[in-house]
Amino acid sequence: MTGLRFHQPGVVGAGRVAQALALAFAPHSTLPRMMWGRSPERTAAAATRIGAITAPAIGQLMTQCDVIAIAVADDALSDVISDIAALPPASRDRFIFHVSGRSGAAILEPLRSAGALTAAIHPAMTFTGDPAGEVQRMAGARFAITGSTADATDRAKQFVALLGGVAVEVAEDRRALYHAALCHASNHLVTLITGATHALEDAGVDDPAALLAPLVRAALENSLALGFAGLSGPLLRGDAQTIGDHLDAMAAHSPDLLPAYRAMALATLDELKRAGNLPSDHLTALDSLLAVP
Repeated sequence: MTGLRFHQPGVVGAGRVAQALALAFAPHSTLPRMMWGRSPERTAAAATRIGAITAPAIGQLMTQCDVIAIAVADDALSDVISDIAALPPASRDRFIFHVSGRSGAAILEPLRSAGALTAAIHPAMTFTGDPAGEVQRMAGARFAITGSTADATDRAKQFVALLGGVAVEVAEDRRALYHAALCHASNHLVTLITGATHALEDAGVDDPAALLAPLVRAALENSLALGFAGLSGPLLRGDAQTIGDHLDAMAAHSPDLLPAYRAMALATLDELKRAGNLPSDHLTALDSLLAVP
């Protein structure tokens, strides 16, 4: 790899992230991007979709490509790295990275010890299967990077900048915590909204999404701008009667929501305690009210 242009990029994988990365490489490569995956049919379809070519074997991709992205499921990453490590050593100037959120650069040690520059580069965004749109969304997105060496970290930063993203360094021993935070914020948000939607349906609301959208968007914007200071509602006011009414209504009409509501309310109370925003008698009353019977 010379500067910010690649000779021939390679992508191991054929899923949503793999396709987006292969497409993102297009303006910055001399030769067509190459893809390899364990399912030849799926890989061929993915490559055709984004104008790449397929490698008949992973060894060919490793031999011909100077930058290689490993974009496979987290649970498959270790096996794929083992398969690559069993191949003849690649040229020392290769840059190999994976896009797993939970793993750092240590999992790539067999490839680093064989001479490659290695790093973890995780785009902190969702991928829904629209490669062109996702290339656009990666511009401006944050990428968590963990390099195996200072040179690898610098190369990871260059790659993120090439995509128009912003690199954020995450230490090796904090990768799982980083990934947990992202899943808590994004995946659990989907579950939270789904639960609220079901409860609104139980309340007789015809279009829960339309009702929730302005409120949830405002709450999200306030939270991102103000942190916990963006909190509003009955817990902040210490309104135990309102919370009690919520619990009774859910128990009667939407019981599936009750455990998640209690858990989130108790987590909110914990933050209120740390912030010192409520008198102790209000906190005690709410704690008692929300305790699991």
